[in-house]
Amino acid sequence: MAVISLTASRQYCRTITARANSTFPLAFALLSRPKRQAMTTLYAVLRLTDDLADGSGNCAEKAAALRNWRHGLLRATRGQFQHPVHPAFCHLLRSYPVPWSYFEAVLDGVESDLTPRAFQSFADELYPYCWRVASAVGLACLGIWGLRRTRDEAWAKQLAIQAGIAFQLTNILRDLAEDFHRGRSYLPIAEYQQFGCQPGDWHSPNFPAFLRFQIDRARNYYEEAMPLAGLLPNDGRAVFTVMYQLYRRLLEEIDRQQAQLPSTRIRVDRMTKSWIFLKAWPVRWGLT
Repeated sequence: MAVISLTASRQYCRTITARANSTFPLAFALLSRPKRQAMTTLYAVLRLTDDLADGSGNCAEKAAALRNWRHGLLRATRGQFQHPVHPAFCHLLRSYPVPWSYFEAVLDGVESDLTPRAFQSFADELYPYCWRVASAVGLACLGIWGLRRTRDEAWAKQLAIQAGIAFQLTNILRDLAEDFHRGRSYLPIAEYQQFGCQPGDWHSPNFPAFLRFQIDRARNYYEEAMPLAGLLPNDGRAVFTVMYQLYRRLLEEIDRQQAQLPSTRIRVDRMTKSWIFLKAWPVRWGLT
C-alpha cells in the first residue's frame, strides 16, 4: 500500500470511530485534543478487531484474519506500517504509557470468542476473560488519561481493572439471551448449578435468585472502582464518569427489567444519556 502519513492515519481512525455509531466516542470530546485523538485511535483499533471477529466467514477464516491482524499490529509497533490505522497506533504507543501487552490481552479474548464456550467458574475463567476484553482496555485508557499524582499509579490500575470487570459483567448480563443462542455461557455453570438452574432456564423459579447474585456481584465491582474518578485529571475524570455512569445505569435497567432479558436488548434511554453527558462538562472544567 502507499505510504500513509500520521495525519491521514488519524483521519482514518476518526472515520472508523464515527461509522461505529457508538455512544462512547461522544465522550471523547471531554478530553484535551491530544488525548481525544489517542482515544479515537484506541477505539478504532478495537473496533476493527471486533469487526474481524464478528464478520463473515467460518471460525478458521476469522481466526486466520485475527492472526494476521495481530501480526500487523505488532509490526506497526516497530514502525512497519501495512494498514491505514498503523501510523496512528504506533504513535499512540510511543506517546503514552500503553504497552503492547494490553492489546495482546484483548486479541486473546476476542479470539477465544470465535467458538461456542461455557465457563465453569468465575475465578478461573470468567474473571480472566473479563480482564482480557475489558480491564486491559481500561488500563490502556488510564495510560492515555493520566493521573493527578504519579504515586497513585498502582492503586489507579487496580481500580481500572475493577471498572473493566464491572463493565464486562454488565455487558454479559445484557447479552445473556443473545449469547445463549450463539452457544455461549459466560456466567459460570457452577453458579447456575449452585442456584438449581441452567443456561437458558429463564422461567425457572430459581433463576431470579441466580440473576440477583450476578447483579449484586457487578454492583460490588462498581463500588470498588468508584474512587478511580478522584485520581484522574479533570478531563479524564469527566470521560470516566460518563462511561461509569452509563454502564452503571445499564446495570440498574437490567435489574429493573429482569423479566425482559430473554426477549429484549435492554438499553439506557436517550434522555438519560444526554443528562449524563451534560453533567460531565462542569467536571471537565473543574467546576465540580
